[in-house]
Amino acid sequence: MMKSGRKWRNWSGLVSATPRTVLYPLHIEEVAEAVGLCRREGRTLRVVGSGHSFTAVAASDDVFVSLDRMQGILQVDKEACTATVWAGTKLRMLGELLYSEGMAQENLGDIDVQSIAGAISTGTHGTGLTFGNISTQVIGLTVVTGTGEVLDVTETSHPELFRALQISLGALGIIVQVTLRLRPSYKLKYESARVPLSDCLQRLDELARNHRNFEFYWFPYAEPCQLKMMNETEEPVVPDKLAGYLSDLVLENGVFGALSGLCRWVPPLSAPVSRLCAAVVPTASKVGLSHRVYATKRLVRFNEMEYNLPAEAMESVIREMREQMERGNYRVHFPIECRFAKGDPIWLSPAYDRDSAYIAIHMYRGMPHERYFADMERIFLRHGGRPHWGKLHSLKAAELRKAYPMWDKFQECRRQLDPDGIFLTPYLRDLFEV
Repeated sequence: MMKSGRKWRNWSGLVSATPRTVLYPLHIEEVAEAVGLCRREGRTLRVVGSGHSFTAVAASDDVFVSLDRMQGILQVDKEACTATVWAGTKLRMLGELLYSEGMAQENLGDIDVQSIAGAISTGTHGTGLTFGNISTQVIGLTVVTGTGEVLDVTETSHPELFRALQISLGALGIIVQVTLRLRPSYKLKYESARVPLSDCLQRLDELARNHRNFEFYWFPYAEPCQLKMMNETEEPVVPDKLAGYLSDLVLENGVFGALSGLCRWVPPLSAPVSRLCAAVVPTASKVGLSHRVYATKRLVRFNEMEYNLPAEAMESVIREMREQMERGNYRVHFPIECRFAKGDPIWLSPAYDRDSAYIAIHMYRGMPHERYFADMERIFLRHGGRPHWGKLHSLKAAELRKAYPMWDKFQECRRQLDPDGIFLTPYLRDLFEV
């Protein structure tokens, strides 16, 4: 246990907290003891991971629990293609550990610093029409509930709790172990191309269906956009350290970071900088191990809103967004990220019961984002949008109940597993209207 008066901030710096106590358990028993202590003393508890959520979902001024000392693989079943891992395991470490066993996750997002529990609890996803979010890879969970009970949950043993726990915002208990469905390790060929956005939208269905993983970035006030395509390959991995360093660190992070700082000081430069970035989109390819190719370095910090939409709404939403950007004259230079995902049966999944498009908007840290985000959110909501739980949004329980058909069933499970509200922070109480 460590007493703490130190301020904690999330990755973007937008959210802060000053926890009274920070705990670093080593074993499940210590997690259960922490829950018991909070229950006896009427305190609240939150698990904090890497701070990559842009909302206050992880913030608490009472007790923080970090699972950073509970990392690694517990068991691998190569015949069944499964592995059980500690919930605090960071995705970057997990990818390397699984590779050493000849295994890999079937799909990942482009950030690999989160813990596996944090990634699944907020609905983190990658892209690809045939792949769900990371939570769909989960086949078993061990969780410490709000009463201190340790539960092993699978779709067979506890079907309703399992659907609630796959994406739970940490409101049902502390996930301590995760069992994942895996596949043998594989390589991906990544290709980047620059095309006019109008061409991309005309070919959207073809591009999404003809590539294992497809996403695109389009730039405010500019016509060129970046296509990113990944497909499995047997081509050899060719190290290209210098070119990769120049692209990832110098161009995408170093130069872009400098331009972002300039836009913060002189906001009218945002549109010209956006057009400049669109004009120099790289056309390149590389081959690497899957978990390494998915990951992208993110050194330039920002705030983000991301909404899930029906897959067929992608094109019309983007056209509305472009029209609104011309009217709104926003000071924004960050590109808009567009991805796809397969529908799933998880109760609080933004992709619940529908194949989906995801559209994410960003604003450089320190630049005002409120008007831009609010206007884009109105467009998303007109098309049936559901917010990503780790990204900024304005919805409360009344709107969320309409967007998520299993909202009330989830709340029933929450009250069952956490009857004293130990895991309810002010943010979650406001979100759930408790």
